[in-house]
Amino acid sequence: MSLVLDPAAQDLLFREARTANAFTDEPVTEEQVQAIYDLVKYGPTAFNQSPLRITLVRSAEARERLVQHMSEGNQPKTATAPLVAILAADNEFHEELPYLLPHFPQAKDVFFAERPAREGAAALNAALQAAYFIIGVRAAGLAAGPMTGFDFAGVQKEFLDGDHTPLMVVNIGRPAEDAWFARSPRLEAGQVITTV
Repeated sequence: MSLVLDPAAQDLLFREARTANAFTDEPVTEEQVQAIYDLVKYGPTAFNQSPLRITLVRSAEARERLVQHMSEGNQPKTATAPLVAILAADNEFHEELPYLLPHFPQAKDVFFAERPAREGAAALNAALQAAYFIIGVRAAGLAAGPMTGFDFAGVQKEFLDGDHTPLMVVNIGRPAEDAWFARSPRLEAGQVITTV
């Protein structure tokens, strides 16, 4: 059975998309960011908990503060990307559950009263949302450069608080001419899928 999604859209989102390492200087607009979020907010999370929080780094001053926390190889691309987003998990996501899960508002206290339970759930589900975010960036015709090469504690202290755990930094923009490394191999279905 073939996929329902148009082959051009499959290419845009997956087959032709890659992690970008260089970008043009064309700005990423607030309207584009809003459109990306308005699409990816529908991606599933457990209990609809939606713990991803996004900090957009737009000012030159904030960019300088962020770059100093990036690993050496990630500093130049973070310094020059049109937009940078810090993706974090909100460990207090449960406060929104009465709104997000109206048919079971008591989930806030039944499952997530304890901080360790919230941290584990937030990390997993915000990581899912981070993947949706990357696909959303691609759906907007932009390229994403997600990175985990940075000082997590430094970024948390500089931009977040004790209730938010950084997951990744994502450079966003139109890819420059030589934005990509060569595509690395992928595992085939027989190496990954087991039927029991």
